[in-house]
Amino acid sequence: MLLSRAKLIKLVAFDVDGVMTDGGLYLSDSGNEFKRFNTLDGLGVKLLKATGVQVAIITGRTSKCVTLRAQNLGIEHVYQGVEHKLNAMNDLLNKLKLTRDAAAYMGDDVVDLTVMRHVGLAISVPDAPQLVREHANYITQRRGGHGAVREACELVMHAQGTLDTQLAQYLV
Repeated sequence: MLLSRAKLIKLVAFDVDGVMTDGGLYLSDSGNEFKRFNTLDGLGVKLLKATGVQVAIITGRTSKCVTLRAQNLGIEHVYQGVEHKLNAMNDLLNKLKLTRDAAAYMGDDVVDLTVMRHVGLAISVPDAPQLVREHANYITQRRGGHGAVREACELVMHAQGTLDTQLAQYLV
């Protein structure tokens, strides 16, 4: 059931805090915000994109470092400062002409539930609240900011038969 859902995915959208990061917010005395991203996750996103799957960010906060990270990874679809994440997902689905069954969303808190309950594949992290984990089709082994995004990317690639091809380039 999980792999059959993942096989249909043409778009994976990620929340940021608690998914792409460990959820901590680092603020300097001057008010600058810092986030810690995982390089394993970054390569996972690049590998997934190389298979033709679209990647997006939908997050409630707005941060320049998220813009920079998205640019670094080649993520074209970035929605920041979003209060109603389902509206952003529907906008993205319409723009890409995709059905909800072709979309996956990875979130870690109750604000992500409307999107998670609307897509074909809902993914969460082990330290998400119980209610969120109950609505996930897959809960990663790794925590947010510690390889969870990579694990989700590899799940989709495995289901679609593209993982071995993507990894083969590193075995030459």
